[in-house]
Amino acid sequence: MRKIFVLTAFLCLINLPRLCAQDPLDGLWQGYDGEWRHVSNQLIALAEATPADKFAWRPAPGVRSTSEVFMHIAIANFWLLSVTGPKMPADLKEDAEKTVTSKPEVIAWLKRSLEAVKQAHLSADPKDMSRKLKVEGRDATVDGMYLRIIVHDNEHMGQLIAYARMNGIAPPWSK
Repeated sequence: MRKIFVLTAFLCLINLPRLCAQDPLDGLWQGYDGEWRHVSNQLIALAEATPADKFAWRPAPGVRSTSEVFMHIAIANFWLLSVTGPKMPADLKEDAEKTVTSKPEVIAWLKRSLEAVKQAHLSADPKDMSRKLKVEGRDATVDGMYLRIIVHDNEHMGQLIAYARMNGIAPPWSK
């Protein structure tokens, strides 16, 4: 009986990080879909860890607030994705970056945009990835748009980490 207990305890310890919390490295080095899962999980975790009263915080006048950065990400995800074919959500208002400010609404839009990109990429025909596009007068490809989306999200992740740290909030995966 004691051997079973020790073995069970050992197995729980080696799996504890995966059982008790999201693996902070989940998705790394696993190609686009894995990297997308990684940045999506981090964005959601950071949004959820940020107190509701900090969504209005901005580092200086004229600089995006926390909620505005999260909404900027969501809007950009939908817009960049729309260049590849899917339509912008009909219920996403033009001024959403400034008017959607409550934590629950912001997180809902963020999750919705992240899921839209994930599903579109998963269902994309590999042959379609090299399709040529025009984006604001520049040549691009479908694959290039997906790369732009993930780079853009990671860029603003860094901004949001700085915002969080300036407010005494440690990103959940760094604890």
